[in-house]
Amino acid sequence: MNPKWVVSLLALAVFLIGTVEYIISGILPMVAADFGITTSAAGMLVMAFALSAAIGAPIVIAVTIRVDRKKMLLSMLGVFILSSFLVYFSPSFEMMLVTRVIQGLSGGAATVIAMAVATRLVEVQHRGRAIGTILMGLSSALVLGVPVGTFLSEAVGWRTLFIFIGLLTLIPFFAVFAKVPSITEQKAMTFGMQLSILKDKKIVLALAITLLYIGGYSTLFTYIAPFLQENVELSAAVLSGILLLAGLCSFVGSKFGGWLADTKGAKLTIYFGLSLQAGILLLLPWTNGSIYATIPLIMIWMVGTWMTSPAQQLYLVSLIPHSPDIALSVNTSFIQFGFAFGSAIGGMVISRFSTSNLGWPAFILVLFALLAAVRLFAYAYKAGNETIFEDHKKRNVCTD
Repeated sequence: MNPKWVVSLLALAVFLIGTVEYIISGILPMVAADFGITTSAAGMLVMAFALSAAIGAPIVIAVTIRVDRKKMLLSMLGVFILSSFLVYFSPSFEMMLVTRVIQGLSGGAATVIAMAVATRLVEVQHRGRAIGTILMGLSSALVLGVPVGTFLSEAVGWRTLFIFIGLLTLIPFFAVFAKVPSITEQKAMTFGMQLSILKDKKIVLALAITLLYIGGYSTLFTYIAPFLQENVELSAAVLSGILLLAGLCSFVGSKFGGWLADTKGAKLTIYFGLSLQAGILLLLPWTNGSIYATIPLIMIWMVGTWMTSPAQQLYLVSLIPHSPDIALSVNTSFIQFGFAFGSAIGGMVISRFSTSNLGWPAFILVLFALLAAVRLFAYAYKAGNETIFEDHKKRNVCTD
């Protein structure tokens, strides 16, 4: 099998993992009704997956860094498949929470390992494209996985949907078993190495931006189904169509954000993306629940959120040019922390108030992200000027 096909099948695995993570947002009311719990309590399923992926996956990667990557990938995909089957048989909400933790741990680790394996299967000059293919699988989960899954869950039941995903994951599992060679990492990326970058103030501020704007995104998007249905009853088909359009807007945002970051710079793109998010979130509460006003604003908000992501990752890599893998790995963990943080905030809001109020805390979080960006770029500008001044002094000393 051509290595490019293997990379594509790895992207399929990541697509299915991403679908399992994000799909809960589209079927939250169904899950809540099935377990006889509130929508805010059901939102904990998003938080459980995200926290497990954010904390557990990097630890698994670090502890098993010397283990054959093929064996680890097969192990993590195997656990992920079994956990998908386990969803069908989870008799209680507590058991479902445990299952989501297992899914987050195995799925998060499998995603990172799949990226590493993909770069080993292709020539050096094609490694960037291989990573891009894997990440496209993740973004496609939002574009296609969530709306299609939401639609199918109405027809076959949300539990059966996880069985289908588990069975589909067998395809990349057997492809890895048959076509991926044994791979042993030469340079270990330990958990301590990942944490060491937090000593840099600029990196901490950059990661805070990720945490806050993703937190703002998750505050609203985790509960997007009940939010859209606050004042109007939407069929599964209509809701799926809205989610599909939102996914397409996220894809457009990612592409536009990448182009803008390359042509105009990461800083301008981050400013623009965060400002757009904050502006839309500020307008949402004033729509008075009109679905015709809310949907266009949601679409623009999706573009603003996802255009920020490539610029943010590009800026982080520029801060650690000698260790881009570590930068992206830690940023990925903070993205998952943001998902967990936002879903928890959103759950508290709708348990005390209503889903119509979700725009306010989301706006506050994104506003803090924008303020953190102002602080970061001012600090980076000052540090850059100081470096230039020191270099100038050294040259003068040498001249004297």
